Amino acid sequence: MTATITIDTLDGSGQFSGYIAKPQAQAKAAIVVIQEIFGVNAGIRRKCDTLAEAGYLAIAPDLFWRIEPGIELDPDIKSEFDRALQLMGQFDQDQGVADIEATIRAARALVDDGKVGVVGYCLGGRLAFMAAARTDADASVGYYGVGIDGLLGEKHAIANPVLLHVPEEDHFVDKAAQKAMHAGLDDHPKVTIHDYPGEDHGFATEFGERRSDASAKQADARTAKFFAENLA
Repeated sequence: MTATITIDTLDGSGQFSGYIAKPQAQAKAAIVVIQEIFGVNAGIRRKCDTLAEAGYLAIAPDLFWRIEPGIELDPDIKSEFDRALQLMGQFDQDQGVADIEATIRAARALVDDGKVGVVGYCLGGRLAFMAAARTDADASVGYYGVGIDGLLGEKHAIANPVLLHVPEEDHFVDKAAQKAMHAGLDDHPKVTIHDYPGEDHGFATEFGERRSDASAKQADARTAKFFAENLA
């Protein structure tokens, strides 16, 4: 079952929407799905639906609601890609993490105070790492997060398991940044990094030209195993 829910901000100053997908049976846990710069589009909704099929309650919050509520963009259309970059430039990431925390709280209430994970893509991959350091998420997954090398000062605050998927040919994350991520995180007891040779940013998207099917399936299988182990 899918629907749209309303989530209160942490400080009570506003509300924002979230796409929710529920499993047929009682949810075994909840997962917050964090959008790319393209909004809660068809691909992000499909990620939620797939998680619901696997038995999780999944919620994708509209993190751009303060700028343009309900926006959905297609990364394969240049004008829409350019618009997404503009939105990214206007987006307050600290507020975004606070909205993710509000969504985690809402999700936890919906699963009777059970476990809640987060999974994010692109911008969402970065925000998933930030959420791992700043919220009580029980497990966090980031796909091709940008600028994580600049967030390593927060790694000491990571208390629960984190899984990062890093495409080696990511044109938004150069080799130096990838090297810094490994140098800073390989010895962290809670963090696991998987590298994907030959893959570029967006390889695990559900739809469109960026998808690389074999690597996407491999990464998603690793994510499924990670959540099965850490949200049980």
